[in-house]
Amino acid sequence: MSTHVTYRPSELDAKKLHGCLLGGIAPRPIAFVSTVDGQGRVNLAPFSYFNVFSANPPMVIFSPARRGRDATTKHTWDNVQEVGEVVVNLVDHALVHACSLASTDYAEGVDEFVKAGLTPVPSEAVQPPRVGESPVQLECKVMKLESLGDQGGAGQLVFAEIVRMHFREDVLNEAGVPDATKLDLVGRCGGAHYVRAHGDALFTVPKPLGVLGMGVDALPEDIRTSQVLTGNHLAMLGGTETMPDETDVNEHKLLELADVFMEHEDDGATLEKALHHMAADFLDKGMVDEAWKTLLAFNAG
Repeated sequence: MSTHVTYRPSELDAKKLHGCLLGGIAPRPIAFVSTVDGQGRVNLAPFSYFNVFSANPPMVIFSPARRGRDATTKHTWDNVQEVGEVVVNLVDHALVHACSLASTDYAEGVDEFVKAGLTPVPSEAVQPPRVGESPVQLECKVMKLESLGDQGGAGQLVFAEIVRMHFREDVLNEAGVPDATKLDLVGRCGGAHYVRAHGDALFTVPKPLGVLGMGVDALPEDIRTSQVLTGNHLAMLGGTETMPDETDVNEHKLLELADVFMEHEDDGATLEKALHHMAADFLDKGMVDEAWKTLLAFNAG
């Protein structure tokens, strides 16, 4: 088990606390938020204190936190108190540099759409415009505002109910639902780091719906205490309801494992380790049943 360094938030200076939180809680989706003030002036700014928190009602929350240097509020926070409507635009890789540019602390009344070279698109149900380049645009009505304090870095929560959703057609699957492999979204990490949900960075994990996994605690001891298999490997095995039967294991042993059994026939410890490495390879490829049969072959008659 790895060792951990422990901090008390109350004992850290604001800069280190901020760095620990944003670096450790990552990646975070980015809300690229457009608002208008009481004079109709447009503002556009990104916030990574953001997520969706409810489907019924459809609700997002983001936080334009107070500035760390002087505890002043962001223009977005000021605007939503004057006009309780926002558009939350999601940020893909093609939009990330414009998004970063829009985060510049321009003076009040400066239009970040113009500064970042982005296209304002009229919304259907709210006053702020949408970002035309964004693949996902959420028109929202502000339902509640909540301040978490008046110190630098204090969160200012905007609870916003989605009243219109706009998805670029090319990011939808056949069912009309956004496809992660097509969206190419980015997320915010610590410091200047971002992450891109694209290509090999995406992977799938089967959801245990309708399956009552046996659990890691039910695995045979020699598998559970393996020096080769990782915690992820053990959880994949524990996610199955039953182990393969003896007939399937013996067939797998004869057809697929004959060479490895012959190679290590005089050294049981080496044979077991080799089988565990083979099982780990199967699990890395998502082939759980093959991994089970390989592991159980060691003790098969």
